[in-house]
Amino acid sequence: MSMEKDPALNVLGDPLVPCSQDPLTGFFRDGACNTCDEDHGSHTVCAIMTAEFLAFSKYVGNDLSTPMPAYGFPGLKAGDQWCLCAARFLQAHDEGCAPQVQLAATHFRALEIVSLEVLRQHARDQQ
Repeated sequence: MSMEKDPALNVLGDPLVPCSQDPLTGFFRDGACNTCDEDHGSHTVCAIMTAEFLAFSKYVGNDLSTPMPAYGFPGLKAGDQWCLCAARFLQAHDEGCAPQVQLAATHFRALEIVSLEVLRQHARDQQ
């Protein structure tokens, strides 16, 4: 099965900009929140990690802070940028602990799950 990337556009309709090279993020591990039909988690929201969000994510069963060297995963810390699953972002928003997002680096397919209004509430790059 070939995993063909969807067009690299952000939620503002502009070309998608990179999210993070260090740590290297994205469904394709290309540094951007690119996606495709095989990305069932919709890793499309470029989020800036906070200690509060990392604790929340661990609590709900997705530990992003513990390194997993076998998978080349360094573990995230506050300040790191990461392509987050859109549904997890929305869950964190609903629980009052959503991280900030970079709209320019958030893939347009995040809008299938999270409204632009909600994303704008947490935007670091106000546009």
